[in-house]
Amino acid sequence: MAEQEKEKLKEGSEEIKASQEGPEDCADSAAQETAEDERDCAEKENEEDAREEETASSGSSESGMTWAEKKAAKKQAKMDKKADSYKEKIDQLEDRVKRQMAEFENFRKRTDREKQAMFETGAKSVIEKILPVVDNFERGLASVSQEKLEDPFVDGMNRVYKQLLKELDGLGVKPIEAVGCEFDPNLHNAVMQVESEEYDSGVIAQELQKGYTYRDTVVRHSMVAVVE
Repeated sequence: MAEQEKEKLKEGSEEIKASQEGPEDCADSAAQETAEDERDCAEKENEEDAREEETASSGSSESGMTWAEKKAAKKQAKMDKKADSYKEKIDQLEDRVKRQMAEFENFRKRTDREKQAMFETGAKSVIEKILPVVDNFERGLASVSQEKLEDPFVDGMNRVYKQLLKELDGLGVKPIEAVGCEFDPNLHNAVMQVESEEYDSGVIAQELQKGYTYRDTVVRHSMVAVVE
């Protein structure tokens, strides 16, 4: 009986001691369990890597490649795939840039043509208004007698007339040849028919009003008389 009581007292003291353990002891035990779990996980990963390497090494005899070579080949394949994707995107961007540049070039050419056409239209309009002034100079100088050609006023008008013709010529305004030339409806406007012993039929015998071209475009047709 005495021995049984001693054992019960011993068990009771151990239980009391266990119940008196603080949170620090619990934390230590928990940390110890976590460290053990981490060691187990690390051991498992090492075992898996070892098995994978062992499998690769066992298959290397068949494929002729080691595990490291297979890993490098796999990495290279990924890089090649990524490079192909980048190249495709670059090609698409280059194609888009080329299309935009072509569209811009077409727009520039079209704009230049429109500007040139507007300039030509404006220039023709101005030239058409200047030509009657040239006609008046020619009529006035033609009415001057031979004796008055040396008159300072007449000489001044003649100089102004020649300067005006020079400026028009510099702009590309040229007179249309008429007398002695065959009638051309694109250049001449026939207003009458005459008889002539000097020219054949269909040839212009008289110029009633001078015509002009501007850069190979007719600004005003020549008004002429054609031989019957």
